[in-house]
Amino acid sequence: MDEKQAFKRTKRFKSVKASWAISAVLITALYVIILQLRKLESDIKGEQPSLSSFKLHSIYRHGTSDHSYMQVMEIDDQILEGGEARFSEFSSVTNDPDDSDHEMWTSSSKYATKNPLDYEFGLSFQPQVLKRMRYRDPQFVESYMNFAHENPHMASQVHLDWIDETVLVPNISDKQTVVSLALMSSDAYVRLPHTGDWRNLTGPWNHSVNSGHGWNSDGLRGHIFVNQEQDIVVIAVKGTSAQVLAGSGEDETTVNDKINDNLLFSCCCARISYLWTTVCDCYLKSYTCDETCLERELRRKDRYYKAVLNIYKEVAQKFPSSTIWVTGHSLGGSLASLLGRTYGLPVVAFEAAGELLATRRLHLPMPPGYPNYLEGVWHFGNTGDPIFMGTCNGASSSCSIGGYAMETSCHTGKECIYDVVKEKGWHVNLLNHRIHKVIDEVLEKYDEPARCIPPGPCHDCFNWKYVREVRSSSSPPTMTTTSSTITTITSEPTITSSCVGRNWYGWCTQY
Repeated sequence: MDEKQAFKRTKRFKSVKASWAISAVLITALYVIILQLRKLESDIKGEQPSLSSFKLHSIYRHGTSDHSYMQVMEIDDQILEGGEARFSEFSSVTNDPDDSDHEMWTSSSKYATKNPLDYEFGLSFQPQVLKRMRYRDPQFVESYMNFAHENPHMASQVHLDWIDETVLVPNISDKQTVVSLALMSSDAYVRLPHTGDWRNLTGPWNHSVNSGHGWNSDGLRGHIFVNQEQDIVVIAVKGTSAQVLAGSGEDETTVNDKINDNLLFSCCCARISYLWTTVCDCYLKSYTCDETCLERELRRKDRYYKAVLNIYKEVAQKFPSSTIWVTGHSLGGSLASLLGRTYGLPVVAFEAAGELLATRRLHLPMPPGYPNYLEGVWHFGNTGDPIFMGTCNGASSSCSIGGYAMETSCHTGKECIYDVVKEKGWHVNLLNHRIHKVIDEVLEKYDEPARCIPPGPCHDCFNWKYVREVRSSSSPPTMTTTSSTITTITSEPTITSSCVGRNWYGWCTQY
């Protein structure tokens, strides 16, 4: 009996000993794995400063109204020399650091340069799975968009082919990458010297009106940055130019910038009160708007959305195998987001007004059952910027005083918000919208980029009613003519009642 008990004790002891041995082996293995993971994480962090170089390759400009043609200027030595001379002259004249309306480049010594057009930008990237349309050829996408616009109730019944595709996207967790993209957005504001040759990409440019070279025309601009090694192209879309909005100062595009701002970010054609001159004729009655009319206005050939699509088509044709990213500030950031959602491109926008309302009005393709914050669109902004936060509205707001109806606050994609009001004690001010202040005092001051999270529940223009106006044959001739003309718009609009020129506070001065 004693022998049996001794045998059992010995067996139990050996079993416990074996269990301890196995546990020790597992703990050791787990410890080794943790060390390897930490080493791998350290190696990855150590590789982040290894940035890819991007330089300005070309600049596109797309006219509006009766000049809706497109031209491109290739960056060469002549352009760079002229740009350096003009930047030097401009910098010597503008010595006041608070003169933000005429600032052409960031004041940070870290990014000091003699010529913004010759600056070398450093970006890092990482792979990410994006859900995109299988067929993203511009011709196919535009045919779908035309169908969705003409048949909005049937657009949701069209089953597009969606795929999960691994794409190189900007590494938004890397501070230098975020700052460089902001600098690219800033670079899109820089005016060129009056030298160099513009090459026509569409119909002949109206030289009787737009003589010479440089920025002597209004419309949309896009700066194209290229990295040859990784075959990546970045399109930086120019934002709003206006002294009142403190973007980059007065500019030839100011009038059209304001029209497109008011069209994209207002509830109904910038109909704030009876004192305002609206940017379209879609207002029906108190807090009631013709939705079909709004959609038609957004897709007109002389609007910026159509212009940014045309610029992308030219870039995609020139760089057919390249990965294309889009960035921009303010209006440029919103247009970049709309372009990115149209073609499934990675987008990084800065201080952009809410573009979700425009996304829905344009019937941009959305993967079914897929949250839009997973589609590769990142919105960087700060809580001190009333435009980004959607609070720059109301009769006494700076935007309204300047003639801007910025009534939207809802963004697509993810929001990356710096809480400067709480953490730095800033007051909400329109000056916090300026791209150079964002770079110098927000992006550079924080140790790391803001965390990007899905936006919360949001609904723009909740107190407005949108109807689809059906005009019968008994409708007044003017109504029928307006609808017909806008639908078949050419490069020379025939709507004599539309406003083509406004002063700084929004009053129409030219029809």
